[in-house]
Amino acid sequence: MSNDYVRIFDTTLRDGEQSPGATMTSGEKLEVARALARLGVDVIETGFPAASPDDWRAVQMIARRVGDAPLPGRPASEPPIICGLARATKKDIERAWTAVEPAARPRIHTFIATSPIHREHKLRMDKAQVLERVTAMVGFARSLCEDIEFSAEDAGRTELDFLAEAVAAAIAAGATTINIPDTVGYTTPDEFGARIAYLRQHVTGIDDVILSVHCHNDLGLATANTLAGLKAGARQAEVTINGIGERAGNTALEEVVMALHTRRAMFGLRTGIDTTQLARMSKMVSTVTGMTVQPNKAVVGANAFAHEAGIHQDGMLKHTETYEIMRPETVGAAQTRLVLGKHSGRHAFAVRLRELGHAIDGEELDRTFDRFKTLADKKKHLTDADLEALVASELYQAIALYSLEGLQVACGSMGLPTATVSLRGPEGHNHIHAAVGTGPVDATFKAIDAIVKTDCQLLEYLVQGVTEGIDAIGEVSVRIRGEADESRVTAQGQAQPRVFHGHGADTDIIVASAKAYLGAMNRLLQAKLRSVEVAAGPELKIGA
Repeated sequence: MSNDYVRIFDTTLRDGEQSPGATMTSGEKLEVARALARLGVDVIETGFPAASPDDWRAVQMIARRVGDAPLPGRPASEPPIICGLARATKKDIERAWTAVEPAARPRIHTFIATSPIHREHKLRMDKAQVLERVTAMVGFARSLCEDIEFSAEDAGRTELDFLAEAVAAAIAAGATTINIPDTVGYTTPDEFGARIAYLRQHVTGIDDVILSVHCHNDLGLATANTLAGLKAGARQAEVTINGIGERAGNTALEEVVMALHTRRAMFGLRTGIDTTQLARMSKMVSTVTGMTVQPNKAVVGANAFAHEAGIHQDGMLKHTETYEIMRPETVGAAQTRLVLGKHSGRHAFAVRLRELGHAIDGEELDRTFDRFKTLADKKKHLTDADLEALVASELYQAIALYSLEGLQVACGSMGLPTATVSLRGPEGHNHIHAAVGTGPVDATFKAIDAIVKTDCQLLEYLVQGVTEGIDAIGEVSVRIRGEADESRVTAQGQAQPRVFHGHGADTDIIVASAKAYLGAMNRLLQAKLRSVEVAAGPELKIGA
């Protein structure tokens, strides 16, 4: 691989999924992984196999169905590398290997913290013990798999000389990629670039491995730090779609890729990413995780190519480059205003969905087409944005244990807001309940609560319009917190509650709200069922 090529290592399915409420089902992970492969991502970090049986199953499924299969836009000989994360313990590494082994190009990614604060308070290990663990566990991983990545967790706050020792030990033990994470987003671009340069100058064998960077966004510097690392000689960038991840998130894939694309003359670096798929990928991940993209988000935000100021509009009309450093079509953000209508047929509908990146057929196509026809009767003009919202509403919901059969609300200033809800339950029967609330949405949610009968707390309710006009589709995202989950325990042994998201789209915003709330409820109920299944089966013990 030439020295100007930057590998894109996507960790949306692992680090991105660790965002509160962003948990994905195995099916959703598979669809995202397929889309990442089509996008041109070089390495897909699919999860943390030792974390749970469900995580292990998802990683192995992706290894079999994405990591060992030719996909459109990629050479058949080059499926993406499928990576599983493991702590520097034998049990974690063995678990990761059994999950990624079916892939044509598997990778084990193992890590241990190296900073003073982590050594003292988390690991309770001295420098010699850390180095001994690095040598032993990287060597063990290499005995199983040829492609090994080692990460020095919290490298941004690790003493430079000791960081160099840890990296040298990993290389000597067989690591093929060395990752330098700014785990807590502490460094500045000058500092981080200098760390990469220092390692390149002081570590024997560093030129024989791929040097990688993984930056968090706690100070809003993740993309700047990543670019500084690449400029200093790193050739792998670890990123997520929309920058989702722990706390303030990770480096955003779309920002790094477009910075290298737009400023090619400055960086002299390139990637294998198909940039025209970036907007579509952003929308997909936003829908699946329930994490809405802020309007002013770089590259993929709704306002990224919007111009309202008169001076800007005047400049754009005279020459687009006056206020746009990249064209919207370069990232797939261009829209065709009128796409389909109520007279359109199933074939035209399916073709347009394929053009938008949604290859669906069979029952899924029939169900989505029926929803399209219903929407087309209500809405005169349908744009690509409408179709994207429609598909997201249909395809990326949790399996419906409860489904919305009917909804009627009464509200206004003359009486109490009341909602009557009809849900089809898992046993196939309809359940009807009426409730009073502070408004129509509150009344709807209370009626749903009365039928489903599960404890949860509403954390977030977000409404946004997909398109302009009085007949616009409204999208709703909700987050709820469930009861404490005994399968998820803190280091102090306390059960942690889980956060679940739901998404709904409809021209009626109350209906969209009910769909979103039910989607989150269904995820919560499925998680409870999985916990019961796991409790009934063999216990999975994770290495310390």
